[in-house]
Amino acid sequence: MEKEASVKNGVFRMIVAVISILINVLLFIWFFFWLNKTLWWVSAIMSLISFFVVLGIYSMHRTPSIKLPWIMLILAFPVAGIVFYLIVGMNRSTKTMRNRYKKIDEVLLPLLPDNADVQKKLAEKNRHVAGITHYLKKYSGYPVYNNTDIIYYDDAAKGLEAQKEDLKKATEFIFMEYHAIEDAESWRGIQNILEEKVKEGVEVRVFYDDMGSIGFITTDFVKRLNAKGIKAKVFNPFVPGLNLFLNNRDHRKITVIDGKVGFTGGYNIANEYFHLSEPFGFWKDTGVRLEGDAVRSLTVTFLEMWNAVKDSDIDDVVFDKYLKKYNYTSREHGYVLPYADSPMDNEQVGEEVYMSIAEMAHDYAWYITPYLIITDEMAHTLSLAAKRGVDVRIITPGIPDKKIVYSLTRSYYNALARNGVRIFEYTPGFCHAKMSISDDFVATCGTINMDYRSLYLHFENGCLYADCDAVKQTKEDFERIFEVSNEVTDYYASGRGAFLRFSQLILRLAAPLM
Repeated sequence: MEKEASVKNGVFRMIVAVISILINVLLFIWFFFWLNKTLWWVSAIMSLISFFVVLGIYSMHRTPSIKLPWIMLILAFPVAGIVFYLIVGMNRSTKTMRNRYKKIDEVLLPLLPDNADVQKKLAEKNRHVAGITHYLKKYSGYPVYNNTDIIYYDDAAKGLEAQKEDLKKATEFIFMEYHAIEDAESWRGIQNILEEKVKEGVEVRVFYDDMGSIGFITTDFVKRLNAKGIKAKVFNPFVPGLNLFLNNRDHRKITVIDGKVGFTGGYNIANEYFHLSEPFGFWKDTGVRLEGDAVRSLTVTFLEMWNAVKDSDIDDVVFDKYLKKYNYTSREHGYVLPYADSPMDNEQVGEEVYMSIAEMAHDYAWYITPYLIITDEMAHTLSLAAKRGVDVRIITPGIPDKKIVYSLTRSYYNALARNGVRIFEYTPGFCHAKMSISDDFVATCGTINMDYRSLYLHFENGCLYADCDAVKQTKEDFERIFEVSNEVTDYYASGRGAFLRFSQLILRLAAPLM
């Protein structure tokens, strides 16, 4: 009954907020439309504004896949298009947030090591992968590490159990940041541990996205955690009104324990991720556990969000107690690079990493994603790699969680399949994992879907790892997934599957606006 109440509470709150936002938008559109029809000079001004707005969009340093839908919308519906673009497309209200993130990053990112010696060693071993890590250090601020052990989990349930065991060992602090938390069995098992840790004097912080959790928890969830001594914050509360920052969500999944052990991957803390409920067949998700020097980057990523989210909050002043140096000697000598992506800058880190994996591949580049809604640039990069003779494969779900998005995902198959990219659909259920792997040397695992929202609008994080056992384990998991997946390449490269339905064409056009 509590579960049903939570869902009803969240859904009702979301409906009220959505209706409120729509009313605001429609009032803006009606007002400008009325002016446009009533006063001839307003119509002339709107036409002039439309021309300059379209010209401005065209000149932006952004992918045409995002610019074109806005241009077509404004040309077709000048009044509604401009109003919608001013509200959503320009997203100027994030200026305050951009300044907050810039300010905190200027403090936190310099606290990460340079690790130029590790970068040099990697370059000597594989200059192509070193090129990706060089890019990540220069444009996202995150360095590559040695002296870190990484464990790969081919199932979220395994990751959760390992996580709980490490949480029990915490002595100083626990940081948890998730897009979605469900107040049910999976979370309660963790919360029981967190409450015990608080009693032992461990500092515990929990951070979650309101939109991601809106159907899972009630609005007093934060208060209940705080009452237990667990410091909790919610990212970007979903409330009635024109909150233009609402388009940017926290999609990260991070756990940090004492700065020594860290977890990340595709799974949230909700029952469906751990097979406690299966609304979409078998839920395939993955994760990684880090121990050693690279955990420092996960700690910084959490602290960034915790301190930047709200101007009225009391921010951390000293970070030293969370970024101590620990004596640790890794069993392996591979390379690990946890990284973060933010919509507050003009760098699409997640997209660049995925494309770089394909660009540097000699033998194969494999991907798995729950949603496939990509830019022309990424489609071209994947296609060109396949044309070069690289075995490029993409796995998507066989059972969708969102039918509209599923139809949109399939609309991208033909452009890839006809150029040699192999497409597989995971038949046991829904695959929520977000991974890539190439040439038995490098792999990524994290939160970044191959869709516009993850690549351009959300706060995301990932982990690149190379020359270690986890890469081998990741490949073995990919091979098991292929065995239970249905290859649909030929169907979508030719025949009926090669033709886009009218509804898919409309969805494709609206994809960057969704």
